[in-house]
Amino acid sequence: MATFSAVTRQHILQAIAEYDSRGGDDFLGVYGFAPGGYPLVHEGRSYDSTAILGVAHRYATGRLASADEVGSGGSAVLRKRGFDVTEPPSARRAPAPPVRRAPAARRASAAPERVAAICPTCAMALPATGICDDCG
Repeated sequence: MATFSAVTRQHILQAIAEYDSRGGDDFLGVYGFAPGGYPLVHEGRSYDSTAILGVAHRYATGRLASADEVGSGGSAVLRKRGFDVTEPPSARRAPAPPVRRAPAARRASAAPERVAAICPTCAMALPATGICDDCG
């Protein structure tokens, strides 16, 4: 299992530079990554965030991190290093439908809460008789 604590911003920039020099398809093919996932946006260009982080891990440790090792936590690592990772359009959620409420006539109205009577002498709650059990 890969940990990404050794990966710095410089390692990520190295991976981005290699992505640019090879081209996206070759970069993904050389390292065995499938296209997709969350796009990393850097200087107006979009990159595959999983592949970039996997290769950045290689620059940092000498070992390539697979897509499974990068997983969904890769976006958080990239964001912590100052990069912009956005959700792909297919992952964006549709807005929730508005909540429908029952018409006002059907709503159960809550009865006002009854305040308990209190004995003026000892400040105890009075029983239903209205006469304090302690004070009489």
